Amino acid sequence: SQSEQQILSSNLECVQRFEDGILAEAECTESNLLALFSEKGRGAKTQTQSLLKLIQVQAETLYKWGPTNLDSKDLYVTNMLYEKEQTEKQFTVEEVTELVQKLCLASSVRLETADLFMTLVFELRHLSLEALRALWQRSSFKCRDNWQLLIDALPSCATEACVLLMKEIISSGEAEEDTVESFLWSFSFIPEPTSGMIESLAPLLQSPGTSQSSFLGVTALVHRFCSAHKSCGDVPAVQSVMRRLREFLGGNCTVRDAAGLSQMRLVLKAIGNAGLAAASLAPVLSVCASLRSNPTEIRLAAVQAFRRIPCSVSVSVCCQQVT
Repeated sequence: SQSEQQILSSNLECVQRFEDGILAEAECTESNLLALFSEKGRGAKTQTQSLLKLIQVQAETLYKWGPTNLDSKDLYVTNMLYEKEQTEKQFTVEEVTELVQKLCLASSVRLETADLFMTLVFELRHLSLEALRALWQRSSFKCRDNWQLLIDALPSCATEACVLLMKEIISSGEAEEDTVESFLWSFSFIPEPTSGMIESLAPLLQSPGTSQSSFLGVTALVHRFCSAHKSCGDVPAVQSVMRRLREFLGGNCTVRDAAGLSQMRLVLKAIGNAGLAAASLAPVLSVCASLRSNPTEIRLAAVQAFRRIPCSVSVSVCCQQVT
């Protein structure tokens, strides 16, 4: 059938020549034919030829890394993950501000711009909260095409100081809605969250009209933190978040109107996000799921909230009574 036909017909041929066990030359020809619109080998076709030649060999390089001259002190065992680059350099607000200004004037289509942006992210990681606040006051202007550099760089910073600054920007109300959403979703991807981050973000769940992104972003951060700290339930910052979610549930997840129904479903989804930290809410979730007067959507959401709670936590009430 047509769906089983090969869309692209490709061919690669290479001829290699070795001298004294070293690849001296490689000549390759690659062709690609769009098979769906071809007939008897004719149609949209590309052909690429490449020739690589060994120009010279530096004897010193071979000698330095030869088996008889390799210093065992230079060797160590590691996994295949990328290693973190360690640097002792401390950057000043003035240095980072200068980089922001330089990046602001750079063309967005040049390769150097991407390199400068990554440099900015790495330098932000070495700034304290006070330094970041000063930088924000100096550099919160927009560049050409309304590009606001720090708005884009802060979510990639992933330090406690950067998270605190993002939280302050969110709480101040000075950021646009799409910026706030970007900040909140970035919390889910912080590789090594700290209890300080959770403590600073917990108040976001107490503000009126808390958004969906706040609930899901903060609880995803809690889940990642608990994945690395098995006793996270004893951490005050985590307890604060779960206590707030517990207040939303009440005693049995009862709702009065459509708005309450939507809010309760969101809270239950956030609890499911939190994972190990939500173990303390298992009894309430069981009641919410088993109460027949609750809407079906709420009962199902309560069951789904168990998805990351460890099996060691008893869910027998939920499993036996929900039908």
